Amino acid sequence: MAKPLTLYKLIILYMLDRVSFPMTNDQLSEYILTKGYMDYFKFQQTMSELKSTGLVKAEIIRNNTHYTIEPRGREVCHYFQGKVSHEIREDIKAYLKENEYELREEVSVLADYHRTVESEYMVECTVREQGEDLMKLQLRVPSEAQANTICNQWKEKCSGIYAYLVNTLADQ
Repeated sequence: MAKPLTLYKLIILYMLDRVSFPMTNDQLSEYILTKGYMDYFKFQQTMSELKSTGLVKAEIIRNNTHYTIEPRGREVCHYFQGKVSHEIREDIKAYLKENEYELREEVSVLADYHRTVESEYMVECTVREQGEDLMKLQLRVPSEAQANTICNQWKEKCSGIYAYLVNTLADQ
C-alpha cells in the first residue's frame, strides 16, 4: 500500500481523472472528508502539493477554487492507480455516477466580477459545457452591489437569457 500522502494525492487525481469538468474545493473536500479518507488539514496540504507539482490546475472563481487535472497528473494517475484500492476506486466511480449531474451543474454556470480602473465593476457570466464556453457575457456596472446581484442571479436566469438571445438573434 502507498504512503498516506501519496495515497491521498492518488485518490484526488483519480477523482479528477474520472470527470470531464472541473471540481471545486468544496466538492472534493466534502467527498474526501465524508468518507474519512483524510482530515481537512491533510486535504488542504495535499491540494497544495498537487498544485505546486503541476499535477492539477487551480482557478479561483467567486472565492471558490476549481480544480482540473493536468496532463502530467493524468499520467501519474494512470501509472499509479493500482496503488488505490479497488474498493476506493469503485466507491469513487459510484459517487461520481450518482452525483455527476449536480457536480457538473455546479461548475458549468459561473459568474464573477472585478473592479475596473474607472472604479466600475466588470461582471463576467459564463455557461460552460464540457470545458468549453457555450456563452460568455461581460457587463460593466457602476456598483459592487449591482455586480454582486448579477452574479447571484446568473445561475437561475442564464438558461432563459441564453434562449432569449438565441431566439432573438436567430429570428428570421
